[in-house]
Amino acid sequence: MTTKQKITAIIYDRRDRVLSVGQNSYIKTHPYQAKLAKKVGEINKIYLHAEVHAITRCRDLSKAHKIRIFRYDSKGNPMIAKPCNICSTAIIAAGIDVIEHT
Repeated sequence: MTTKQKITAIIYDRRDRVLSVGQNSYIKTHPYQAKLAKKVGEINKIYLHAEVHAITRCRDLSKAHKIRIFRYDSKGNPMIAKPCNICSTAIIAAGIDVIEHT
């Protein structure tokens, strides 16, 4: 049995205003997620990552300046949330300059 964690990514503009929020999913996917997974050679990781979800929900990526990623285990304890190769590729492609994570 796999332990499920809650991961949330929030994109901010230069004034620290929230532009979009995304969360990971263990059942949903997105065409962009699948495209990125294929690009980095991890085709089995098609389920939606929080960073990709936040990027696809952002209405104006030209204003995106910072992304913060938070990860918690099933008991609510904070965990390391460094972006994976898929998410790092998405963040760079989105033009987001600052990455912060737990």
